[in-house]
Amino acid sequence: MGHSLCPIVARLNMTQTSNNKDILLGTGNTAKQAMLAELIEGLPVNPVAPQDLGLNSSPDETADSHEQVARDKAIQWSLDSGMLTIATDGGLVIPVLGSKWESLFTHRFAGSSATDTDRAEELLKLMAPYENNDRSASWVEALAIAENGQVLTSWSLEGATGLIAEHIGKNLTDRGFWVFSMWYFPRYQRTYDVLTEAERSDLNDHWVQLKNLVHGYFLKTF
Repeated sequence: MGHSLCPIVARLNMTQTSNNKDILLGTGNTAKQAMLAELIEGLPVNPVAPQDLGLNSSPDETADSHEQVARDKAIQWSLDSGMLTIATDGGLVIPVLGSKWESLFTHRFAGSSATDTDRAEELLKLMAPYENNDRSASWVEALAIAENGQVLTSWSLEGATGLIAEHIGKNLTDRGFWVFSMWYFPRYQRTYDVLTEAERSDLNDHWVQLKNLVHGYFLKTF
């Protein structure tokens, strides 16, 4: 599953046609741009990365839900680019931690200057008292599509449930989502970052669900 943005977007850009509509991948995170490019692959749209336009937007992320954050991101990127835009926001849900954990702050819970290693080590400390199913965790992801500052559609959903591993994964920074190398699925005896597409589909993965929704939306719209 590990790969960077450049090969994906470069490959998709090579197949762009004038009949397709450009769509901005609304994030400055290259790993997330690669994920967004996967969501729209095969649709009649041309993916465009912000750096291709010289954009460096910083949308507000202070809303109290992932869906609203995704909507705010899509709105801001669409206004700054003047383009149809797709954006997402997600986080890890860890029920056992209660008020000690908030999915909205998955990337920021250890501080704004924390590295992926800092985040992983801090999460291991929080989870140290818990064993077996108490270490259950799922992922919530929201997606929004906007144009000219108006949200066209948005969704928020929760995917598969795995366990927080008891050690830091080898691919900690793979794809820019540090926690995926610590999110373990006993059925396959592997962490999320190395699951195959077929295995993710079998788990009713959040990204697989979103891809189906996005394709359904665009196939009805275009």
